[in-house]
Amino acid sequence: MNIEHNKHLLAYNTFGIDTIAEEFVQINLESELMELLHYANKNQTALHIIGGGSNILFVHDIKGLVLLNQLKGMQIVYEDKDIVHVKCMSGEVWHECVLWSVAKNYGGIENLSLIPGTIGAAPIQNIGAYGVELKDVFVELEAIHLRTLEKKIFTHQECAFAYRDSIFKTKEKGNYFILSVTMALSKQPICKTTYGTIQQEMNEMKVDAVSIKSVSDAVIRIRRSKLPNPAEIGNAGSFFKNPEITLVQFEQLKNTYEDLPSYDTVNGKKIPAAWLIEMCGWKGYRENDFGVHHKQALVLVNYQHAKGSDILLLSEKIISSVQEKFSIQLEREVNIW
Repeated sequence: MNIEHNKHLLAYNTFGIDTIAEEFVQINLESELMELLHYANKNQTALHIIGGGSNILFVHDIKGLVLLNQLKGMQIVYEDKDIVHVKCMSGEVWHECVLWSVAKNYGGIENLSLIPGTIGAAPIQNIGAYGVELKDVFVELEAIHLRTLEKKIFTHQECAFAYRDSIFKTKEKGNYFILSVTMALSKQPICKTTYGTIQQEMNEMKVDAVSIKSVSDAVIRIRRSKLPNPAEIGNAGSFFKNPEITLVQFEQLKNTYEDLPSYDTVNGKKIPAAWLIEMCGWKGYRENDFGVHHKQALVLVNYQHAKGSDILLLSEKIISSVQEKFSIQLEREVNIW
């Protein structure tokens, strides 16, 4: 186990923010993880876990130890004529797992193509896009408690999934290291093409027969057309959640904003945060080296050498303006470190 000191983290976050970790270590094996957890507990060292670094905004240097998760491996653990259960180690890149499933014609996660990050982060955030969420295919995950070092299997119910939420962001926040995630994929997939512009994109692609490959390709094309490449412009994808409001509040807003877009939810309506932000005039806003992307108002960007604190302050201004104009409270998707 090689622990590095005063490690620059510029290469380990898609926002492209340079900050320094007091200690840093890369974990490739479960045995290395156990050794590290014993070390951290013995020395009472604060532990911070990074996967793809695609959902983090650094606003200061990191005290304690940053752990880079590189646990790799995928295997089929159950199979019948209709479904296959695939167990993915938490350090696997999410999109690579999607491409693997598409190549095998295993359906269920093709709408989640090109979402950045690792498998381990997926259940924490209950990642979702284009009408599909991780919870739709989730079977179970294996995790290890950071202090007791006990392993536990979390079932679907125990994860308490909600919109961009799970038990790992609430009751068990910071308590577990996720080792693996098992998903149930379909051998007889039913494609979901009605959400967003997937069908329109496939029409432009001149797709004759809809397949999970064509759906995945369409989603990839849409995301690449709307979202900046982190290798070129620092960002963490969607910075804010789409807020949910009551039907009463929706009807009140609809009286003023006739073109107010929405999606039905169990308890009311979900409003696209990008629309709210754009209506407040933020789309394309730039201040020095940071701003709001000109194609997608949900994406805050670091054009070159921005500070995390600058981007955080910008997000606070956006939240305040949306609250003032629409009486809707935006929530951040991105974790602030």
